[in-house]
Amino acid sequence: MAFSTQQHYDPAITEGLSQDFHHIITSLGEDPTREGLLKTPDRAAKAMQFLTQGYDQDAEAILRGAMFAEDYSEMVIVKDIELYSLCEHHLLPFFGKAHVAYIPNGYIVGLSKIPRVIDVFSRRLQVQERLTDQILHSIHNTLNPLGVAVVIEARHMCMMMRGVQKQTSVTTTSAFTGAFKAERTRNEFLKLITNKLS
Repeated sequence: MAFSTQQHYDPAITEGLSQDFHHIITSLGEDPTREGLLKTPDRAAKAMQFLTQGYDQDAEAILRGAMFAEDYSEMVIVKDIELYSLCEHHLLPFFGKAHVAYIPNGYIVGLSKIPRVIDVFSRRLQVQERLTDQILHSIHNTLNPLGVAVVIEARHMCMMMRGVQKQTSVTTTSAFTGAFKAERTRNEFLKLITNKLS
């Protein structure tokens, strides 16, 4: 399925989730019939479907839809891509930036497709480590490039709002294939994503 923003919600799923959220609100000791909460179960049901719409999307199909034959074999980087996801352990958000690079091997891909791939995998119940690998492998499997690099920097609300409550902590994950396994190439990528171009 091609990338699309969730606009339509399955009525049966919405109804079932809405009932579940109604029960959660009641179990927490709140009154779901008071004005401020009256429509919350329905809103939460739709929000949850939006936040997990990646399950219905195919990252590799998105990439294949914008592949172009091109004789270019230097590093291509898309950095500072915003991402928002839900931690599968507590259903709390984590958010940050992804930096992605690949070295073409006969094909390039439309630049907007890389952020869309990130959305496909981040709009699921996730852990940052798996998210990093899924982005990497979808690009590697589809484009067959000389190498792929992915770095994600994210803040996790499950660490900030609860648990250890460390508000300034940032989690960084990385994954590399092919040419990026070589220290020189990997260091070039890491330097480029940390430098600010004027």
